[in-house]
Amino acid sequence: MRSIWRGAITFGLVNVPVKLYSATEDHDLPLHQVHNADGGRIRYQRRCEVCGRVVDYQDIDKAYDAGDRTVVLTSEDLKALPSERSREIDVVEFVPEDQIDAVRLDRSYYLEPDAKSPRSYVLMRRVLEETERVAIVQFTLRQKTRLGVLRVQGKVLLLQSLLWDDEVREAAFPSLDADVRIQKREIDMATSLVQSFESDFEPADYTDDYQVQLKQLVDAKLEQGESVDTEATFGATEEEEGDGEVIDLMEALKRSVEANRAKAKQPARSGKKRA
Repeated sequence: MRSIWRGAITFGLVNVPVKLYSATEDHDLPLHQVHNADGGRIRYQRRCEVCGRVVDYQDIDKAYDAGDRTVVLTSEDLKALPSERSREIDVVEFVPEDQIDAVRLDRSYYLEPDAKSPRSYVLMRRVLEETERVAIVQFTLRQKTRLGVLRVQGKVLLLQSLLWDDEVREAAFPSLDADVRIQKREIDMATSLVQSFESDFEPADYTDDYQVQLKQLVDAKLEQGESVDTEATFGATEEEEGDGEVIDLMEALKRSVEANRAKAKQPARSGKKRA
């Protein structure tokens, strides 16, 4: 695996240098669109609706449609946002794991220690294990500020991005308010059916049959010569350095606890900061 991001978990005054890897991958067979008459590749062009010219990617900016007006955002505008330059996974709070609704989970990432000594990494892992809590964090990835949950999975720290609160829809269906009466014998029969299917989940027992059969179809066509010459029809990031580890781990922990106690004595503010 190749890391896609390098930075540090900030835990009070303690820095935990890490590398971030995508924990999942797409196994779907990649398919292209072609002309059914001659097998030629169908490609999409970025064409300007004003001048009609095909525009190179480096000459494209982004824009927000505000109704009767459109705001154009240049690459310089976006680079000026401070969140884009952040290389920190900032721990905001520690919460019980059962408070994380599964509907809010988005993508998963593995975090590998990125320092000569993984002491601070192991410390974070042990803290999460022994307190039986998960860390709510904020971080920036691919030009977007994200909310996430940091938890332990085996020996690795797992970072899962979370949907923002306004990205989760409410399940407001009138049909759910209907007065439905279920008889006890129906519940008993359904319970018996569930018990007949009871088992332990083993992900490896399940196979994507569609992708398997699609690959078999492609292989069969190749074997029978039902293919076209690819070149004739279609045509022919270095990683950044992460932050260093805090040398005196105990001193950083002490100062973090003292700072947090001082903050707790201050008048409480309503709401939490959304980066």
